[in-house]
Amino acid sequence: MLSSLAYTLMHHIKTVVLKKTELEGKEFNTIRLKLLKIGAVIIKNTRRLKVMLSSAYPYKNIFKAAHASLVPG
Repeated sequence: MLSSLAYTLMHHIKTVVLKKTELEGKEFNTIRLKLLKIGAVIIKNTRRLKVMLSSAYPYKNIFKAAHASLVPG
């Protein structure tokens, strides 16, 4: 069941979230390598989780746009 949920999430990211970006139409493995397998500093307190990306991370804007479209606002 967990793998089905992961597949559904990746499919949504691939088809909806990454439209009109340079990662549009890429394979799941490419999306995973470029957006999910990254080094970051994570700070957790009682109310929020803060992810600090490297300033040299080349896909920072795509990551921020994907996060903004996935988080209800």
